[in-house]
Amino acid sequence: MRQAHTGSYWCYYRTPTGWSERSDALELVVTGSYGKPSLSALPSPVVTSGGNVTLQCASSQGFNRFLLTKEGEDESSRTLDGQQTPNWQTQALFPVGPVTPGHRWTFRCYGFYRHTPRVWSAPRDPLELLVSGLSGKPSLLTAQGPVLTSGQNLTLQCRSDISYARFALSKEGGQDFPQRPARRPQEGLSQADFPLGPVGTIHGGQYRCYGGHGLSSEWSAPSDPLQLLVAGRLRDRPSLSVQPGPSVAPGETVTLLCQSGNRKDTFLLSKEGAAHRPLRLRSQDQDGCYQAEFSLSPVTSAHGGTYRCYRSLSTDPYLLSQPSEPLALVVSDYTVQSLTRMGLAASVLLLLGILLCQARHDHGGPRDAARS
Repeated sequence: MRQAHTGSYWCYYRTPTGWSERSDALELVVTGSYGKPSLSALPSPVVTSGGNVTLQCASSQGFNRFLLTKEGEDESSRTLDGQQTPNWQTQALFPVGPVTPGHRWTFRCYGFYRHTPRVWSAPRDPLELLVSGLSGKPSLLTAQGPVLTSGQNLTLQCRSDISYARFALSKEGGQDFPQRPARRPQEGLSQADFPLGPVGTIHGGQYRCYGGHGLSSEWSAPSDPLQLLVAGRLRDRPSLSVQPGPSVAPGETVTLLCQSGNRKDTFLLSKEGAAHRPLRLRSQDQDGCYQAEFSLSPVTSAHGGTYRCYRSLSTDPYLLSQPSEPLALVVSDYTVQSLTRMGLAASVLLLLGILLCQARHDHGGPRDAARS
């Protein structure tokens, strides 16, 4: 197939009385003459049933026409003129909806030039819209915790007590949806593991997962978001201190102070072993030293543990600095402390009494002997 073969084709047949009317036209195009454009869904490829979405087909090759195709039983195509974007790309925005379950919503897009309308780019990899919110949400877990270090192997696990046939993983701002068949490690539980490989910059972000039945376009409600942060991508290391001290009683107020001499937008406080996301505070300038005060009040035994702080930029909030040195916060029961102190005081008084009695005995012994 070459570009010379493109065009409009008709066919006829001949009878003893003459030629038939011509057939309907067959438009023959050639694809793969240019690099494939990008295809993304705005705001997200995950759409609630009955919702709408915009598909963005874009390229840096200056295409002035874009074609969007929908695959499946209700196959169709649409063409729009390309528009210039601020970053010197061209794009076309295709509104799609309302999106409903019952069949798959899978799309491809092509770019081409107006003066050669039958010479198209390579097709973009298919983009499938997920119709969500039709059944119970699964859970998204990671054994590594929310703060990751570069190089460690990352696996996310999507789990549900509903017998889903497959699971899909999504990342905020990403367009690829890896899907994996469900397995059933025990009765009444289905799950899938998503190994993402060694942790790098691209793994920072917010993730959700969905459960699906068979090959239907129907998907579950999304899991609660899982936020992953990649530490060590910024070279600096903040310091972490505690006031009034690392050992406190329940009910007191403790302030963890994260400081740095270099300006960054945000400080994060992370507790070792905690599943919840780290606390975030904007940095404040204090005489050329940038800091954030994390107040814990009233302190309970649950606050005890090892803490670290990080810094990040608002332009990329999922990439963190090196961690501070660890700080161990000890929450001691006040009653136990008081009893311990009273016990020590009583022991000291008892020891002093014994020594005093011994001293008196030793001092009075010779005089008693002389009187006798």
